[in-house]
Formats: sequence, structure tokens, C-alpha cells
Amino acid sequence: MRKNQIWLIIVGLTITIISAIYLKAPLAEQEGFLAEIEVDSTFFQLPTLYYGYPIDSFDIVEGKVRWNQNLSEILSAFNISFQDIHTLAQNAREVYDVRKLKAGASYAIIHNRDSLRTARQFIFEPSPTEYVVYNLVDTIYAERQQKPVEVKERTLAAEINSSLYNSLMDLGASPILVHRMVDVFAWQVDFFRIAKGDKFKLVFEEETVDGEVVGIRNIKGAYFEHWGKSYYAIPFETEEKLDFFDEEGNSLRKTLLKAPLDYTRISSRFSLKRFHPVQKRYKAHLGTDYAAPTGTPIRTVGDGVVLEARYHGGNGNYVKIKHNSNYTTQYLHMSKIERGIRPGTTVKQGQTIGYVGSTGLANGPHLCYRFWKNGRQVDALKVDIPSSGGIDSTQIANFKVVSDSIRNVLDQINFEPQEKLLAKIPTQSDDLPTQ
Repeated sequence: MRKNQIWLIIVGLTITIISAIYLKAPLAEQEGFLAEIEVDSTFFQLPTLYYGYPIDSFDIVEGKVRWNQNLSEILSAFNISFQDIHTLAQNAREVYDVRKLKAGASYAIIHNRDSLRTARQFIFEPSPTEYVVYNLVDTIYAERQQKPVEVKERTLAAEINSSLYNSLMDLGASPILVHRMVDVFAWQVDFFRIAKGDKFKLVFEEETVDGEVVGIRNIKGAYFEHWGKSYYAIPFETEEKLDFFDEEGNSLRKTLLKAPLDYTRISSRFSLKRFHPVQKRYKAHLGTDYAAPTGTPIRTVGDGVVLEARYHGGNGNYVKIKHNSNYTTQYLHMSKIERGIRPGTTVKQGQTIGYVGSTGLANGPHLCYRFWKNGRQVDALKVDIPSSGGIDSTQIANFKVVSDSIRNVLDQINFEPQEKLLAKIPTQSDDLPTQ
């Protein structure tokens, strides 16, 4: 014991003497002393992360869920017992039910680097913007994470040679943008009657994840030239919601849609004297025939109340809807009427009310679309549908500032496929004159 105490005293004195000498040494000498110490850079190397998990000591298997494939089938090859899979399914139900794995969705498995290849984490992507991690090490649990979304402002402009879809695809746009643009101009433009030479311009915000377009956040301004007529779309937030207006503040949202279905062609137009293909005689055709495959969904062109929904003679299966005191529409020759559509039913614009067929006096699948204005049947293609509303007088001054700025930006865009950088378009939150 005494010998140990002596050694402790000697070591303590040695450390004290060396420390005193080092502290009294000039700073330059200390730096020189430190410079002679070699540091192994590999000691500070950061780990490789995969979905936030270090994987340098593990392997990864990536794949896509096959049709009717379940989690048990996927994990059984990675040394995970059926009991653990059952526990995982129970614990993860509130996060993402493993019974809902979608065919074609991507997944990854992080597993041990040995012969058993025991899975540590199972990672599933239910959508391009999120992923779910099912942890299989120690505590079995699941957590849902969002991927970082990058937002970029883009501008596009083109003269249409075939279709809006092809034009946007040629510019490298996403199909999502096609649907958004159709929604904006649904009441002004019949996109099934696009003319060669029609033009459009767009300023919009595009969302991407890992370089893939996942959404369109905002359309910040749009212009469409259709059959020689120009339309501006100015986004503006009213007390109700964000909507699109023309340059004068009138809503672009009309009371009725241009067409009641996605059709192949117009096979017969409104006419007071047309040769009937079935009855083989001339008679008035007070409707518009849209040729389309059997089963094509037919949608109501506006909000309203169903007046009739039944089978009757030459009309076959048909639905008649009263939209307001001025407008009534009718849809004939359906293969079947949608379930729940009956007299007195309230319907919303765009709601499916039936399906294309050839019942009644029809020699092929089509929809005969009839239109009444103020109690008189008229040509639906020639009706000038009024706007559903406009900017309130208390907001018109603010709207004009936004409208003028957006129109100025759109007018400067040339009809070229190149992308251009533009000045920021002000929003309602920017400095605007007060009333």
C-alpha cells in the first residue's frame, strides 16, 4: 500500500512540473508543438446517411411493391418473424396502415451485412413528397416524414400546333400543369376545339422533390388566346377564397361548363332540319351530339336540381337538370344513370350523373346534350354564359394594382419555348393602396 502511495506522489509531481513548463512556454512554441501532432482525418469522417440513417455498416435493397404483394412477403426474406411483422402492423396502424401498400410504390430495406440479412428499417414511399420508416430494431414503431420540397417560379409560352397537352409537354412541363390550366379557363375555352394557332402564356410556381415535379403551388398569372379572342386570368383572394378574374375584375368561373364530357368529336350540331340516322327523315335536332366511347362519364355542367332521371322512348336513359331560373340542361342516350341521381337530387358542377351509351333512338354511343335558356331550346355552343360574379367594389382598387402588374409581366413574355426570368409579381400582401 505504501509503495502505491509513493508512486502516485511521483506521477502527480511529474504532471505538475510538465504543466508548469508548458504554460510558461511562448505561444509560438505551443503552436509548433501542436502542429507536430498528426490527426487521423478518417476519425472525423461523417457517416453516409440514407433517409437519415447511417448505412456504412449495412446494406440496402430497393424495390417496388408488386400487385397484391404484402409486407409479410417482402420482409420474410430478411429474417423478420411473422410475430414481429404482426406487431409492426399493429403499432404502425395510426401512422400508415401496412395493409395499404400501393402497387408500384417504392420501398427500401436497410439490413445487416451478414448471411441472415436481418432487416433494420423498412422504408416505404406512399407519395413522392413523403416516406414512412418502419423501425425493426429494438422497439418496433413507425414514423412518417416529409421530403423537402423545392419551389421554383417558371414561365412558359407557346403557340399551339396540335393540343395544349402536347405543347406543354414539348416545353418540359408536368401533366399536372395541364389540368390546372384547364381548370382556370374551363369556362372560356373549349379544350376539345383547340384551333391551330391558339396561344398561351403562364407564370406559375412548380414544386419538385428530388428533381421530380410533384405539384403546382400557384398559377400567378395566365393568358390564353382562343379563336382570336384573348383571355387573362388574374389570381386574387377575396373574402371567400382565391379565384381567377379577368382584367376588369369579372370572375372567370362561369355558371356552366363548356362541355359535359370528354368527347371524341361533335358528331351532330344543333339544327332545325337534320336527316335523322335512325328514323331516316328530316326533323329538327335541338341538341349537340358528342361522340364518345360507351361508359364515358357524363358530368353536369353546373350546380342544380334534377328534374327528371329515367328511361323514355327515343331519349333512352336521360337526366334533366334545372340550374337556375334561366338555364336547364338535358343529357340523353345514357348507358346508365349514375346511382343516386333521381328527381329532386341536388348536384354540383362537374358531378358525374351518368355514362355515355346508345339507348333510345341512337345508332352509336354518344351524348345528345340539350340546352334551354329562358324556357326555349337553343344551341349550347352559341350561348354566352354570364360570369358568376366579380370583385367587390371595396377591393377593386387593390385588384387593379395586382391586375395591371400581372398583365404587364404576361405581355412581356414572347411566344417562345424558352424559360424567362421575370420580376416578382406582387400579391395582395404586398404594399397596396388602402381605401
